[in-house]
Amino acid sequence: MKQTTNSILMIRPVAFRMNEQTAVNNYYQKVLDGLSPETVNAKAQQEFDTFVNKLRKVGVNVIVVEDTLEPNTPDSIFPNNWISFHENGDVALYPMFAENRRAERREDILDTLEDEGFKINQIVDYTSAEEDNVFLEGTGSLLLDRENGKAYCALSPRADEEVMIEFCEDFELTPVIFEAFQTVNGERKLIYHTNVMMCLGDSFVVICADSIDDKKERKMVLDSLRGDDKEIILITEEQVNNFAGNMLEVKGKNDKRFLVMSESAYKSLTKKQIAQLEAHVEIIHSSLDTIEACGGGSARCMMAEIFLPKE
Repeated sequence: MKQTTNSILMIRPVAFRMNEQTAVNNYYQKVLDGLSPETVNAKAQQEFDTFVNKLRKVGVNVIVVEDTLEPNTPDSIFPNNWISFHENGDVALYPMFAENRRAERREDILDTLEDEGFKINQIVDYTSAEEDNVFLEGTGSLLLDRENGKAYCALSPRADEEVMIEFCEDFELTPVIFEAFQTVNGERKLIYHTNVMMCLGDSFVVICADSIDDKKERKMVLDSLRGDDKEIILITEEQVNNFAGNMLEVKGKNDKRFLVMSESAYKSLTKKQIAQLEAHVEIIHSSLDTIEACGGGSARCMMAEIFLPKE
């Protein structure tokens, strides 16, 4: 099993804005005062296009699908939460916390991928869990170590343990389950998505271990990573707030490895951390300020990795 891919699905926004339905437990979202929705969307589109160009320039195969105005899906720019693609040709569809995010699931996107020569065998659908008000938001909630057959998951209102275990049984992965916290107005609150505090590369992991308050759980997670020979690069909660955990390793031309992140994530890293990362990968960073502020997500959330076999 490969851990990284050369092919990425991205959704270009048409009506991006702050989603009031996700703001209840995504503490990274901010209201940008004085900007009209049109301005916010135009800025997001500009950030999106620049980002895509940087990826394509180094040989990443980016498949861009335009969002539609109807239904109203302000968070469609983050497709990694509702879908994941697997080497055996399976596609997983996930139960989403915010009702207006459920409309992001579009069949025509699968047609687009098939037109691009990808082979889809079956769809594994977990979305009925929404009826029971339990959720598992794709590779936002799940960090898949495809190579070592593990799935890391920080439980939260958007990552239910039972659905996670069902997913692991279906995809033959070992669950590594814990809780991760952030300080919000002096209180420790659950981090909504695992992929804001942790990024799993081929040979390294970026993780805010301090967010795992339970010492036993922290040790279990770090032991699991060390056991798979990952170099552990620790980040602080302050760096997590700048989306330094929300990165993704991808492959460019000739299978060259790149680590993709936002400019704010990059600027928050120390020289030592950058050197540690550059021993493994080349870094690509791009400004995503508007997307991060209104969406509360960053570079990783915008990319749905495609591992499907080719026809």
